[in-house]
Amino acid sequence: MNVTVVGGGLAGSEAAWALAERGLRVTLYEMRPAVRTPAHHSDRLAELVCSNSFKSVDLTNAHGLLKAELRALGSLLLPCADLARVPGGTALAVDREVFSRAVHERVTAHPNITLVREETAELPSPGVVATGPLTSPRLTEAIVARLGSAALAFYDAIAPVVSSDSLDHERLYALSRYGKGEGDDYLNAPMDAAGYHGFIDALVEADQHQGHEFDAVPYFEGCLPVEEMARRGRETLRFGPMKPVGLPDPRTGREPHAVVQLRREDRAGQMWNLVGFQTRLRIPEQQRVFRLIPGLERAEYLRFGSIHRNSYLNSPASLGPALTARDDDRLYFAGQLTGVEGYTESLGTGLLAGINLARRLEGKPAAVPPPTTMLGGLYRYLRDADPRHFQPMNANFGLLEPLPGKVRKDRKKEMLVERAQAEFSAWLGPLSS
Repeated sequence: MNVTVVGGGLAGSEAAWALAERGLRVTLYEMRPAVRTPAHHSDRLAELVCSNSFKSVDLTNAHGLLKAELRALGSLLLPCADLARVPGGTALAVDREVFSRAVHERVTAHPNITLVREETAELPSPGVVATGPLTSPRLTEAIVARLGSAALAFYDAIAPVVSSDSLDHERLYALSRYGKGEGDDYLNAPMDAAGYHGFIDALVEADQHQGHEFDAVPYFEGCLPVEEMARRGRETLRFGPMKPVGLPDPRTGREPHAVVQLRREDRAGQMWNLVGFQTRLRIPEQQRVFRLIPGLERAEYLRFGSIHRNSYLNSPASLGPALTARDDDRLYFAGQLTGVEGYTESLGTGLLAGINLARRLEGKPAAVPPPTTMLGGLYRYLRDADPRHFQPMNANFGLLEPLPGKVRKDRKKEMLVERAQAEFSAWLGPLSS
């Protein structure tokens, strides 16, 4: 049977390989060099356009755990990254040219894969769409026509997410504004006037990240970087995301001078989003400045804030559990287009999309790992996150199903990894037979 994969990036290359290895004939569409993007420089598959790092390989790191799962699942790209590896400590850093050449040569040499160098504006069935954050305007129109205009966002305005375990809950209080909603949907970090003005000073003086030209986006008045709001006036944030109105501190009975709200990001309350704190600050500056917020002095960041150009689907609102179109379970989406952040996350969704499309064509159900695994936790987030506040996510331990009972903090990650590996192996066994 013939299948189609649209997009020759990390996710598309992985999906095409997975399908071809399962005996399907794959037509892989890559619009470069016929249609160029402002980010890419070559016409090779799997070109890395930002960092040259796939992040940590250490199993006690969320990205290392995800890599271990994807290697067990049969990833093509991670062995290519091994071949292209350059010194980077525990990070899997690569020579970009060597890496993309290795992927390109393997994919194009596969007897079941035909590479077509042209743009396509059709959604394939059976097929996988993995066109990344720079999806062409014509294909974007087709996606919008199929899934609805509300399904697609055109830039990221991402606020930081921190781990609940790292917060000083004694300094925070749970309350929704005006008492609306569930009482534990939000945590509040109160500031007095001196703390607020010190925070504003640090925010205004902090160093911003200068991204690529192709990443540049105009500032939307409804979603300004928090540091830009601070520059517009010392009271701007107190009338914006740090507004204390309707949030009296139950310990004093009075509204504080200013409040930073943290919104629950997952059902178990392991991840908390800094509401309205989308930012262009460099990562070390985010760590330094946002730890001035009461209760966040030792915050562990599960996702850093950013603002950049990106096209991504509101997956919880528009896709099925295995990242298929809801009206066609033979049409899969993969990669950054689905709302994952990071190289390994992208290729992982591509790999699983290829496996699951092959299973579907064999009459088998889609297979998604349990949420006790890193890949399964990522898929659960894409399925269950609140569509009203959905933002792209990278691998982190807050995605995993919590451990039962009380757990020693210094043993938590080790225990999460042990459980994840055992349950991924148990899930993978029947899949491999």
